[in-house]
Amino acid sequence: MSAVDGTPPDRVVVGVSGSLGSLTALGRAAEEARRRGAALWPVLAWEPPGGASAAYRTTAPALVVMEWPRLARRRLAAALADVFGETGPSVPVHALVVRGAPGPVLVATADRESDVLVVGTGRRGVLHRALSRSTSRYCLTHATCPVLAVPPSPLESELAAVRRRNAWRLRLDVSDVLRAPGSQDA
Repeated sequence: MSAVDGTPPDRVVVGVSGSLGSLTALGRAAEEARRRGAALWPVLAWEPPGGASAAYRTTAPALVVMEWPRLARRRLAAALADVFGETGPSVPVHALVVRGAPGPVLVATADRESDVLVVGTGRRGVLHRALSRSTSRYCLTHATCPVLAVPPSPLESELAAVRRRNAWRLRLDVSDVLRAPGSQDA
């Protein structure tokens, strides 16, 4: 909360990538900001395709390189619209688009002890954890403020099952869908 003594107001910093998990984290961060009377700081960290070293070696025209930050801003605006619609989150919002790796950018942004950093935990598959860097793990390890790790939405696991089925090109059996919990029998 904003203090009269000149201390800056509390902030709830949240990582946004546009993934379903980050949208879930964004909604949870807005709830936390409302509860605390804090400002919401959605942050989209971006890197050039292929990483920073690839950006120096690129043969892409300068106009294409200048397009990357604009595309990142557009993706953040779309994520905010997807979660809050036209009504907004009903708290002050300070959206940031920063070039860099997500973990270090989020930890550098949430640099006050009074901040709260909200991150999505992402997919929980063993292979995915083994092959990719975890932004949430980086933030939990390096942040100097409290970190709220938001588990994936139940919808995300349902989508993952559909993706696996499609990757193996398995046919969808309609009788399985009709027998699924919560389905209505005709």
